[in-house]
Amino acid sequence: MKNVFRGITIGFASLLLVFSFPHDSLARMFKFSGGPSGGTFQYYASAISTLAKKNKINVLSSSSGGSIENIRLTNSGKTNFSVAYSGNVFQARNGMMKGDAKKYENVLAVAYFYGAPAQLVVRAGSGIKSAKQLVGKKVGVGNAGSGAAANAELFFTELGIWDKIERNFLGYRQAAGAFGNNQLDAFWLFVGYPNASVIEAALQNKINLLDVYKDAEGAGMFKKYPYFKKITIPANTYKGVTTPTDTFQDSTLWVANSKVDADTVYNLMKAVFSKEGLEYMVSVHKSAKAMSVKNGLNGVVTPLHPGAEKFWKEKGVLK
Repeated sequence: MKNVFRGITIGFASLLLVFSFPHDSLARMFKFSGGPSGGTFQYYASAISTLAKKNKINVLSSSSGGSIENIRLTNSGKTNFSVAYSGNVFQARNGMMKGDAKKYENVLAVAYFYGAPAQLVVRAGSGIKSAKQLVGKKVGVGNAGSGAAANAELFFTELGIWDKIERNFLGYRQAAGAFGNNQLDAFWLFVGYPNASVIEAALQNKINLLDVYKDAEGAGMFKKYPYFKKITIPANTYKGVTTPTDTFQDSTLWVANSKVDADTVYNLMKAVFSKEGLEYMVSVHKSAKAMSVKNGLNGVVTPLHPGAEKFWKEKGVLK
């Protein structure tokens, strides 16, 4: 009887140990929201989930509508980590999102991933040389709730034609398919290059990329939104596009809910920004070549998570 009682006592003590450490990353499941199927966000969420599991941190990747939805999910705690554009995070934290004055202050920056340039695809031979010529045309503008769609609305509104194009809220893969079937005249992306959906579109049709930097600069967009930066997509990035294309980009960031414990964020960052971690990220998507300890805070204009602050201070990036 004593042995039975002793066994029950030990078992009860073991249960107490299991449930006494709610912040233990081995005992918790963390959610990482990426983006629509076929989009670069989802590659990053999946890659970090894999690296986390190799380092005994349980992270489950999940798809989402993109940057804006991710900010809302992260702020509410429905997801622990996500991918978002720096400009969207800045607007959200300061109550500047269109039609939404709420301040999303539980969203904290962790690290820079890559620059996300605007890409506007049209058919070669269509005669369309400027985004302004898309008046009356069918245009894929990104998933509803995505950063791509939010930036499409911002861009086309600055040009004065948002209400003059036939808007189709489609994810990149769906837009490429519709473009290939002649159901769209153009489609917009806000994503790292080369993008799989544009590659697919270029295999099915002869395409051109429009110089959206010229259009945006002419509309005075960069004076209002200084976080956008000029970038040039190199010639031959996509089949048939044999000249460089000027565009603008925002920074794509890893963000976290403020209530995720600092140790988990710190340990996950150590795994991702190790030599092996960065090599794996590049193997998953070429845009991760932009990731490095040196570039870790590129484009970050909002507060850092305490775990990220500790990491970047140790690395000498943050003073």
